[in-house]
Amino acid sequence: MPPSSLGSKGATSGLAPIRRAENYGFVESAELRPTRLWSGAGLLNGLSDQLSGAWWAYLLVFGLAYADVLFPLLPSETTVITAGVLSSAGDMHLSLVILSGAAGAIAGDNTAYLLGHYFEVPLRRRFFSGEQAQERIRWAERQINERGGQLIVLGRFIPGGRTVVSFASGWLDMRWRRFIAFDLVAGVVWASYAALLGYFGGKAFEHAPWKGLLLAFGIALAVTGAVEGVRWLRRRRRG
Repeated sequence: MPPSSLGSKGATSGLAPIRRAENYGFVESAELRPTRLWSGAGLLNGLSDQLSGAWWAYLLVFGLAYADVLFPLLPSETTVITAGVLSSAGDMHLSLVILSGAAGAIAGDNTAYLLGHYFEVPLRRRFFSGEQAQERIRWAERQINERGGQLIVLGRFIPGGRTVVSFASGWLDMRWRRFIAFDLVAGVVWASYAALLGYFGGKAFEHAPWKGLLLAFGIALAVTGAVEGVRWLRRRRRG
């Protein structure tokens, strides 16, 4: 078939996937050159294709941020960071990512608070009976009594801390008005931190946002490690 018989629509649609892949560092240019197959670029490119313009992507951010409070192994922070990276390429809206993440985190914290308030005994027996869990509970109860609402904000950045602090605030009968006031701050700060970390990481590596994703993950791990390091030093000084 002569080249002239190919309509402009077909030519345009043929180049679109190449341009999209180029945006994530997947190929060198929009021309047909040998591709550099990076697993990170391919993954991010696939996520972009799936999530771009999809309304349910924000429900996914909300749902994981919510469920992570009750099931701490879920990757809520990873999800918000990744959504931030996708926002840097225009595939998601940054403000909606922050709103979805914050709303899910706040809803999850308040669910844990209510469960702790009304079901303290069965929850302690079922989920907090282990030695490590008991240690976290004692730490949370001591810190809540000493620092109150400040711990709700800090707990957002401690692995498993958001779960223990929210449950403990409920069964220690912290007033809900006080809890929700600090929790609103905690949820917005946490979601903004994670989403902006991904967003600026993606902007820093505009032609290969997967590198920005790795950078954002590294910074997040460093912050978490610093918080845990400070806690360990304080426990050692007390001991």
